[in-house]
Amino acid sequence: MAHRNAGEALWKLAGLPAGKLSRLNLSMNPDPAVDSSFRLGTAAQTSIGLSALSAAYFHELRTGVQQDVQVDARRAVLEFKSEAYYTMDDQRPAGDLFDPLAGTYKTKDDNWVRIHTNFPHHRDGILSVLQCPGTNDAVASALLDWDSFKFEEEAARCGLVATAYRAFDQWDSSPQGKALEGASPVVIRKVAEAPKRDVPTIPPSMPLDGVRVLDLTRVLAGPICGRTLAGHGADVLLVTSPKLPDLPFLDADTSRGKRTTQLDLTSQDDRDKLTSLIKDTDVFLQAYRPGGLAEKGFDVDDIVRLKKGKGVVYASLRAYGWEGPWKDRRGFDSLVQTAMGFNHAEAEAYLSFRNGGKVDMKVAPRAFPMQALDHAAGYLLAFGINAALCKTVTEGGSWEVQVSLAAVGNWIRSLGRLDPQVAFGEGKPLPPRSVPQDQEIAAIAVELNQSIADGIQKIIPEGRKRMSAVRHSAKLSETPVRVGEASMRLNANTPRWLDRI
Repeated sequence: MAHRNAGEALWKLAGLPAGKLSRLNLSMNPDPAVDSSFRLGTAAQTSIGLSALSAAYFHELRTGVQQDVQVDARRAVLEFKSEAYYTMDDQRPAGDLFDPLAGTYKTKDDNWVRIHTNFPHHRDGILSVLQCPGTNDAVASALLDWDSFKFEEEAARCGLVATAYRAFDQWDSSPQGKALEGASPVVIRKVAEAPKRDVPTIPPSMPLDGVRVLDLTRVLAGPICGRTLAGHGADVLLVTSPKLPDLPFLDADTSRGKRTTQLDLTSQDDRDKLTSLIKDTDVFLQAYRPGGLAEKGFDVDDIVRLKKGKGVVYASLRAYGWEGPWKDRRGFDSLVQTAMGFNHAEAEAYLSFRNGGKVDMKVAPRAFPMQALDHAAGYLLAFGINAALCKTVTEGGSWEVQVSLAAVGNWIRSLGRLDPQVAFGEGKPLPPRSVPQDQEIAAIAVELNQSIADGIQKIIPEGRKRMSAVRHSAKLSETPVRVGEASMRLNANTPRWLDRI
């Protein structure tokens, strides 16, 4: 029953009525849903299930319609790697999740560090610190001159992203590990008074119909949250900067169902455009580096002030939380896994499986089979936003929602472990990324057309791209998740809201 208790605890912590949990139907034995010693099937179906159930409850508050939600664990873990499985016009898209230089490297203290180089400025910064050419061999050679923890500190000092390889006990005893002890994976707090949200006179057909979301996020967790809200009917406007690097391989999948626009927040004119959008938004979703939006006048207090007494939900994502010496550090899923001890624990479990229970050597890092922290954080952030929207109906007010990858990591760890023989002997690996799609992926794929950009009155159907992607795994009995279209570019729309239904 651990899988059910995981969802129940978070639902109650959000202050939502416990009786609604009876409408969430999860796999009875979710693990091992994938080949991992951690209960990733439980984490996947619980986080996705809570995001869907909270959307259904918001819909009930506005329409009186009750519905059931069902999530299969294997379907959920496949959705946890959706970015790997989409195709474009029946072709495998160019790109990959990681830059060729990213990964783990040995250091002179007989340890490892993981570096993240997906963005050009992070890649250039790492090479500048190492004073070496941009090849894997050169990086490997240069890092053999560094102590792993000293390199981690130097990278952080330079605003770069790299972490040393730790075991659980090392993380737990670290200042940041201690600061996060007991931290909730989802924090929802009231930040201002505001009138209760009006119930529509015409019942909406989708849970989040009429809800406007400004999505200022990149990479995985934040965009997955926005994609989930769009799937439940929200008008999600993804706002990126034309001056910041993008990740087209990821953006194509995570922007499904959204409209997209670009604003340069270093420009006063574009800041004014964002301010105008904020006045009519219901949700402000952001994952900028800590302090990044505050510098531009768009922190939570700024957004509440711009709303002029109307309620708003301000949702934020961080890597390492809001407390401790690492609270302002940049981070990504793979780095948080390494720093917190997950890669060490997974490696020990796998070695135990291979060696008949014996682990008598220093183990090299082994990552999760997917970016589980990112995906779980994205769905839990959507859950927190939906829960806060429910509170705007029942209580009124403006609300802040906070989710961090590290706190989500603690939550996944709290779900417990599997015996290595069960985890890797019975757990089914994820299917390969291939064209044509693997049979298991093809069975759950959905077809999406490229959305038509603003200002284009007519387009030849053959000229629109076609995407095949993993369908959302949550099944809602009355309001199935909307498939929609796929923007496939970051500047398809003008910065304006659609008319409310």
